[in-house]
Amino acid sequence: MELKATSLGKHLAQHPYNRVRLLHAGVEVSGEKHQYLIPFNQLIEVRCKRGIVWGELEFELPDEKVVRLHGTEWQETQRFYHYLQQAWQSWSVEMSDVSAGVLQQQVQSIHRIEQQDNWFKRSQLGKLQQQIRQAFEALPMPVTRLEAFDNCRADYHLCLQWLQQGARSVAERNHNWTERMLEQHADFFQTVETSPLNASQSRAVVNGEDAVLVLAGAGSGKTSVLVARAGWLLRRQEAEPGQILLLAFGRQAAEEMNQRISERLGSSDIQAKTFHALALHIIQQGSRKAPAISKLETDSKARRELLVKTWQQQCGEKKAQAKGWRQWLIDELAWDVPDGDFWQDKRLAERLAGRLERWLGLMRMHGGSQAEMIEQANEEVRDLFAKRIRLMAPLLKAWKGALKDEGAVDFSGLIHQAVNILAKGRFVSPWKHILVDEFQDISPQRAQLLAALRKQNKQTCLFAVGDDWQAIYRFSGAEMALTTAFADNFGEGAQCALDTTYRFNERIGEIANRFVQQNPHQLKKPLNSLSKGNKKSVAILPQEQIEALLDKLSGYAKPDERILLLARYHHLQPEALQKAATRWPKLNLEFMTIHASKGQQAEYVIIVGLHQGHDGFPALARESILEDVLLPQPEDFPDAEERRLLYVALTRAKHQVWLLQDRERPSVFVEQLHDLGVPIQKKP
Repeated sequence: MELKATSLGKHLAQHPYNRVRLLHAGVEVSGEKHQYLIPFNQLIEVRCKRGIVWGELEFELPDEKVVRLHGTEWQETQRFYHYLQQAWQSWSVEMSDVSAGVLQQQVQSIHRIEQQDNWFKRSQLGKLQQQIRQAFEALPMPVTRLEAFDNCRADYHLCLQWLQQGARSVAERNHNWTERMLEQHADFFQTVETSPLNASQSRAVVNGEDAVLVLAGAGSGKTSVLVARAGWLLRRQEAEPGQILLLAFGRQAAEEMNQRISERLGSSDIQAKTFHALALHIIQQGSRKAPAISKLETDSKARRELLVKTWQQQCGEKKAQAKGWRQWLIDELAWDVPDGDFWQDKRLAERLAGRLERWLGLMRMHGGSQAEMIEQANEEVRDLFAKRIRLMAPLLKAWKGALKDEGAVDFSGLIHQAVNILAKGRFVSPWKHILVDEFQDISPQRAQLLAALRKQNKQTCLFAVGDDWQAIYRFSGAEMALTTAFADNFGEGAQCALDTTYRFNERIGEIANRFVQQNPHQLKKPLNSLSKGNKKSVAILPQEQIEALLDKLSGYAKPDERILLLARYHHLQPEALQKAATRWPKLNLEFMTIHASKGQQAEYVIIVGLHQGHDGFPALARESILEDVLLPQPEDFPDAEERRLLYVALTRAKHQVWLLQDRERPSVFVEQLHDLGVPIQKKP
């Protein structure tokens, strides 16, 4: 059947199409120079319109495309439209049955997902949505027409919901499943740790995404969540003990975790390791020659003695070295350097030892030659940086010589070897689940090891707990961006937060939380306290009041209550502690640096050394051009890492914190804390 425009209508319309022909399953619209074939499986709607004299047919296609035919005789247009509608609708009814069968398969798949007794992952949602798109592409008619057919409508709506609002559907489904798990396994969450897990901890434990980051503030039970996570995987039979790997950043932390796993889960087959122990294990399994780890990596005293001895030897034997080091200490660190053989000054050497250790570590992490390090510096600082590198070169040479004499490797070399073995496929990872503690301390090199393990076994899930508010190890290579941009670095997954601290009171929490979150780069998270405290739970005192404070504490602090004295540097230990054993024999006093206090807690905390300038708190953004060039760039916020360091110090205390300031040159933190409501007192 065919419909043509009249001669006059064709002339007046001046349209490229003037003829339409009905085909077996479509129409052909044509003109003198143009031809357009419209199969029924692309046709969305046909409209018949009447003008002043002539008729018009309008064919609607996908993507809002329209083809029109003008200038046809009206009655003929109506007749053609009637036959076209009959043919098209008959074809459509037949095709709706085919479409219903395709949709029904997808709906059954969705129902199976909804009925599964496990977490539905984002990766699974992506696969499901891809299946739905493929199903839509396989339909014999445009998906927008499915709405018109009773046998397709409901299934189409369900598929469309999972396609357009999949994330919301998954969130709702996983929420319902989580609540059901918390109810069914209430006994597990009540008994898996010494104290019952709270709601936020329990929800984090059951989260089943491929990559999960649990943001956990100080004292909120990060390790408890890791232990419970391991227990949950065993309880649900999602992994065998040997398929679970726990990672900690220190040997002591790993041992404590192993002890808790053994006590709480009754399993010795799950072993927590440090990253370096993991690297050693991979090398041992994937290589015939297992390296020894240098004792210098595990013996801080021997490490510092080697560096100080080499430094003193260089200064004593070479005038150029002595002159260069004198200038470095005076110009960059602003230290008072004694005349003569300054390198023999014991106090100065002790003060410098930690910095030598840190600077050497940066050079080792870089791993390149001196020329490559120097090339990395900007032109305006390259000459000064080159001088500093040359002064440090003998220490790096001595370090490498000591490793060679031992026949050992350092930690950086160990991880590098392990990554190479994984890349070559010489080690087959048995781990389905990797659980990482203190994730904010991760460095690019350690992250590379994790990535290599997950690449080697694509089914491996990563579950990490950490706190970007406690990221204080930038100087040793840790990059906070690996935590704050977790999804970008480790894949799309889930981010949970633990909302309750079991350590400090509400007042300490309020001050510490508001103080650290003044930096807009820190991730926002709730952290509620169980006890109230009072306005004096955090107080600022003059530093000369330390003895009066300890006198007062001796009146009410019990012998089993711990009192931590914390400082930015070792050499800021208060002189009053030298007589503490006899003057306050019943006080349980302990001094350490704030960095060393990570993971510690005490009933009372005294923070000393709040003054400005070199060796002040906050310290300078960088103490040397070495750090400026070799360290990752700091955040664009004043004293960002030092602010987190003070947060760590504040949150070690259960009951009360005192901050001792130098009133002649107070730290900028004193005014900021005072603005938050911390009282400045003259006496304790």
